[in-house]
Amino acid sequence: MKITFILLNLFMGIFSPGVNAADDYSRQRQQMVADIQDMVSDTRNYIGKAALDDRVMAAMRKVLRHELVPDAIKPHAYINSAMPIGENQTISQPYIVALMTDLAAVDQNSKVLEIGTGSGYQAAVLAELVDHVYTIEIVEILGRRAEKDLQHLGYENITVRIGDGYHGWPEHAPFDAILVTAAIEHAPEALIDQLKPGGKMVIPLGRQHSAQTLTVIEKNPEGKISYHEILPVGFVPLTGDR
Repeated sequence: MKITFILLNLFMGIFSPGVNAADDYSRQRQQMVADIQDMVSDTRNYIGKAALDDRVMAAMRKVLRHELVPDAIKPHAYINSAMPIGENQTISQPYIVALMTDLAAVDQNSKVLEIGTGSGYQAAVLAELVDHVYTIEIVEILGRRAEKDLQHLGYENITVRIGDGYHGWPEHAPFDAILVTAAIEHAPEALIDQLKPGGKMVIPLGRQHSAQTLTVIEKNPEGKISYHEILPVGFVPLTGDR
């Protein structure tokens, strides 16, 4: 009986690789979240907190990052690091994705604009928390791939547009939050204009290959703008017309 049980397990292991792979990715996600928590603790003096919002961390545990990256890097999808996704672009480090989401201070009623769809991972994390995500990608091949992958994963509250995010998406403004996932020296006025009073923009400010700072731009209920520098970061540059 014992031998039969062992052989049955071997048979199931050979012919059910998807189950084992799913379990392995689940373990990797749990480890990724633990790594993010450690990094939050290490950077608490920069970000002003020792833990991120529980809702954000739950989204990080849930979103299937390995389904939103090229096949070649799927085995490494949950390493807490930025990775290349083609077309000279990268998928952001999970810690940065979690931090930017937390800083945006969104809720289930929020309408969010993302500039720089990339792989679609940041949009997916946001979609777990908000009413709708509008995301713009200037590199068509990346935008189309992300749109297809997000649809495959069942995200019905994400709308992808191919275009220049510098000018935002005025047709759907104002936004409760705007996340920019590429660096620029100065926040575009069009994006500030499209931010709802009381809303926040999270954006890396600075030149490529130079000092960049993750910054929260807040518009108070009266429309006054304030800037809050968070911590040094490194992002690819925002491209498009100026």
